Amino acid sequence: MRSFGLKLAGLGNRETEQPASIRQRAEETAARLPPLLVAAERIAATVAQGVHGRRRVGQGESFWQFRRYQQGDPVQRIDWRQSAKREHLYVRENEWEAAQSVWVWLDRSASMQYHSKDGLPDKADRATVLMLALSSLLIRGGERVTLLGSGVPPSNGRAVMDRLVASISLEDSVEESAPPLEQLPRYGRVVMISDFLTPPDEIEQTLRVFASLGVRGHLLQIFDPAEQSLPFAGRVRFEGLEGEGEALIGRVEAVKAEYVLLMEKHRRAIEDIARRLGWTCIAHATDQPPQTALLALYHALAETPES
Repeated sequence: MRSFGLKLAGLGNRETEQPASIRQRAEETAARLPPLLVAAERIAATVAQGVHGRRRVGQGESFWQFRRYQQGDPVQRIDWRQSAKREHLYVRENEWEAAQSVWVWLDRSASMQYHSKDGLPDKADRATVLMLALSSLLIRGGERVTLLGSGVPPSNGRAVMDRLVASISLEDSVEESAPPLEQLPRYGRVVMISDFLTPPDEIEQTLRVFASLGVRGHLLQIFDPAEQSLPFAGRVRFEGLEGEGEALIGRVEAVKAEYVLLMEKHRRAIEDIARRLGWTCIAHATDQPPQTALLALYHALAETPES
């Protein structure tokens, strides 16, 4: 499916481009971040006016719940008095252990650099704005946020936003289109923002690792409208952005119907994977208002059961 994540250009009006170096792309991204952050904060403020506060838990002293002992739980956490009343062992959890912590991941692979026409943001910019806006919205609600794979524990406060921006600016590689696998605690939530054009079985393999840890998550699939409808005519060269090579189609209208069906099948496959694992999947086109996707993603996080 990565072959569908293509740069589309009509023949006769295309200049050959050499791939930008990773450093150059990182510098370009860093240069765009200040206005993207401003846009994200504005979007978050708009959405915040229309949502109710999420349940906020205490600081770690108040009792939250008993739950059944699981392999790997420290023996010291077993509540022997409660366990004596029941058939199985139970552990005691306090409020801070059930607090919402969110790990966010942003796909920065080459296919995310695509936009089909002037006036539309590329997928990477829209994904960055939504990631920052979601983080701002969660922080406003008292939640803890961090970047997946950063090794930094989730935390709250304005410094988190600064840290996220710095992490995006300084990231050395933008070639990976799969999130890093990280040992996360129960009650953690993961938000992955990508075009998800990798094969569905690879996506499922990654999600199953997190699901096996008891982690629930949310997928936000960003796509350019041209990637879904293929609105081109005549001879078109499709240029892969991630080393797939090129394909020259003499009459692109002849393959449009099949292409649209394949893209729809791919999208539904990802939705089915998410549903089977108890995750959510939201699709967002870059020609739509970002507030719509942010609100849907925020509500998905709010409605996810805690156990």
